[in-house]
Amino acid sequence: MAAGLRRRAREYTLQVLYALDTQGEVALGTAADSYHNLFELELDPASLKFARRLMDVAFARLPEIDDIIQSASRNWRLERMDRVDRNILRLAACELREFGEVPTKVVINEAVELAKEFGAEGSPSFVNGILDRIASQLRGGASG
Repeated sequence: MAAGLRRRAREYTLQVLYALDTQGEVALGTAADSYHNLFELELDPASLKFARRLMDVAFARLPEIDDIIQSASRNWRLERMDRVDRNILRLAACELREFGEVPTKVVINEAVELAKEFGAEGSPSFVNGILDRIASQLRGGASG
């Protein structure tokens, strides 16, 4: 799948994770299907399949992913993080942990790009710093 298509899939996944984070108890399947029509992202079938796989894994492993993020974030409790940053970190930590076929550099770069697009001014460096620590814990470094 082309890099641009995966980026759109990540953007969509971020939007769904963010919406679920704001709404609380909503079924992932319902959200993923209904939000697809609300967000202004055209997704081809392959991108939608990748996004759905990301969502399914991230949602199923959310407590473990949150633990990984919390252990890597020194001075920031998960619930005190900006909601956009927290969900970018969830998405990227999920990819680092569960999607070994995606190179570490790609995961981190894509997360930083999402932070630039959707986050606050300091989001890209915040996301990059925490993901570097997570990559070191999970994959033995950020160069992979």
